[in-house]
Amino acid sequence: MLLHIGIDDTDSPRGGCTTYIAARIVEGLLSLDVDFIDYPSLIRLNPNAPWKTRGNGAICLRLSIPEELESKVKRIVIQEVEAYADLEHPQTHPGVVFHIGEIPQPIRDFAERTIRGLTTLREAMELIDEYSASAIGYKEMRGLIGALAAIGETLEGDYTYELLAYRQPENWGKPRRVDPESVVEMDRATAPETFNNYDPETGRILITPRGPDPVLLGIRGESPEVVHRAFEMLRIDEPIERWVIFRTNQGTDAHLGEPVKLEAAKPYMPIVAVVEVASKPRTIPGGHVILRVRDETGEMDAAAYEPTGSFREIIRSLIPGDIIRIYGGVRPMGREASTINLEKVEILELARDVRLMNPLCPLCGARMESMGRGKGYRCRRCRYRDETLSKMEVEVPRSVRRGLYLPPPRAQRHLTKPLRRYGREKRGPPVGPLYEPWHHP
Repeated sequence: MLLHIGIDDTDSPRGGCTTYIAARIVEGLLSLDVDFIDYPSLIRLNPNAPWKTRGNGAICLRLSIPEELESKVKRIVIQEVEAYADLEHPQTHPGVVFHIGEIPQPIRDFAERTIRGLTTLREAMELIDEYSASAIGYKEMRGLIGALAAIGETLEGDYTYELLAYRQPENWGKPRRVDPESVVEMDRATAPETFNNYDPETGRILITPRGPDPVLLGIRGESPEVVHRAFEMLRIDEPIERWVIFRTNQGTDAHLGEPVKLEAAKPYMPIVAVVEVASKPRTIPGGHVILRVRDETGEMDAAAYEPTGSFREIIRSLIPGDIIRIYGGVRPMGREASTINLEKVEILELARDVRLMNPLCPLCGARMESMGRGKGYRCRRCRYRDETLSKMEVEVPRSVRRGLYLPPPRAQRHLTKPLRRYGREKRGPPVGPLYEPWHHP
């Protein structure tokens, strides 16, 4: 029979990782007579959800198993979750969902709503009951939402892969020992088939997380073959406990839908909108750049925060009248105000930057200076004076061009589609047997 296993919310800010639990479950299940019909799924949910831990990722394992093994498979899953979920942390509320057979459309729809917005535990429980799924939740059971969404997202649209390698437990919390130069060399050798390996603006290595979780590194790319080949290029100076290749919605913009009007912007929701720049951008303490935008339904602030680096210069270069498409997430800033956290901007139309400037000297061509209100202008260079001259309109060349602009890789969200992926989108699930090896051990 076909069995789908969804898992979510097992980690906490102080450690743990749902993908690590999935990797351990993979090892346990492969000792049985089961067949994986797809790579493990790593499904990133709405990145704006207020209760997320880090990347808001849920897991689904899809298996073909003999019916007599169902209870044994479930026992292995539950044992690993209870052994490695951070159940003592107040923000951790794990959930595990088991679904047998094909995925009903309402569960697929629930997954899309969970990736592009917010759904409730009540909705998840009603779908679990209606479609005879079985589930186990811990504490407040919020993980059931992500677990069911991971089952419903079958990645039949665009998708990528990530090879995640895990550390020996004695090294958790210690500095990761991956040679930075080998990461840069790997990136050059595999580009554009891998992405977001390091940040060229700062040189920061991006495949290694910084927290105390079990992940040593994660390599993202277009195929299982390329992420495995990239992994083998790295120089790693610590033992690896295990690794698994996941199929995922990372780098696909899965959270972003069609453009909407600003009046539709709701707290914690992803948004795409075509807007006009309403006023000159301003920089506030901390280096954050605030851009006021508008459409026929209202006005809002959009923000490029300090960690977005050079992306802020693009935002600073915009002027009133520019038409742009903004992509981001709505962050509540009080009872009545919200700000759009910018993930990327597409400049559609550039306004003319026309400024009033002092006239040029008709004799020597130098810029003249005012002699006072209504008193005309004089030239410092040649001393020419003229009381009849007035300011002139001058069009200033724009420093930006139409096109798509993203923050540097270090500031991109898991779901944000990087420039390297444009034109490489996929449609339909992979065909043929799973790549070998897709896991170790």
